[in-house]
Amino acid sequence: MAEKNFFEPKQSLNIKGQLIDLSSPKVMGILNITPDSFYSDSRTKSIDEALTKTEKHLTEGATFIDIGGYSSRPGAKDISEAEEIDRLVPVVSSLSTAFPEAIFSIDTFRAKVAEATILAGAHIVNDIASGDMDELMFETVARMQVPYMIMHMQGTPQNMQQNPVYENVLLDVVDYLAKKLAKLKALHVHDVIIDPGFGFGKTIAHNYELLNQMEAFQIFKLPILVGFSRKGMIYKTLGTTAPEALNGTSVLNTIALQKGAGILRVHDVKEAVECVRLVGMLG
Repeated sequence: MAEKNFFEPKQSLNIKGQLIDLSSPKVMGILNITPDSFYSDSRTKSIDEALTKTEKHLTEGATFIDIGGYSSRPGAKDISEAEEIDRLVPVVSSLSTAFPEAIFSIDTFRAKVAEATILAGAHIVNDIASGDMDELMFETVARMQVPYMIMHMQGTPQNMQQNPVYENVLLDVVDYLAKKLAKLKALHVHDVIIDPGFGFGKTIAHNYELLNQMEAFQIFKLPILVGFSRKGMIYKTLGTTAPEALNGTSVLNTIALQKGAGILRVHDVKEAVECVRLVGMLG
């Protein structure tokens, strides 16, 4: 029998011994524990508000809740590791107690934040920097044996949109992800999700070039997460604003599903679930 390799198709995630089926696309609801996220309606100011939003996401069909305490919008203010932990741990603890069957991912690029929140009840690490902003992240994820989401980003949230340049954006992103996956394989990290990083160190043209060729990411045989929700690639193209970008988000989510997306990361769960159901009718 041929030896199994790291790039075989993955249709499940191991969450503390429970297998989560990814053979059909899933929706991830965004929960921002930040005062400065780019979409103001997503900002969550208290544990009670976090409980309410989480319940709404789950009721509307979210499989995952992605909790972030550090705003990664272009030009976002940097905060300390301690402040990020202080924002996240009480929320994660409360949510995991209130919703013991729910699956929580933590949107962080810091290993200590990842470890503290996993110990508080979270299940997955969603790292926008793929270990580039904390050299201990890969080792931490490997040691804790939790699923890990890696994303391509050029630069940091503070400078990523100043002048992003690529020789070939698709090849550069694929090459970057391939190198990260090789390092994770060597550390025996078995459950990995890839994210092309729409809006992170990319011009609007770069974003649409990636979306147009998104089938290429299926070469990795891993779940593909996309995050277009209410981003500038939508509202700047249409000459509107983030609050007016729900329809555009649904359009891009639909296209991405047809090109192999397995997880939609969104502010608006109900509409994303509807995209999944309708595209699913195509077979």
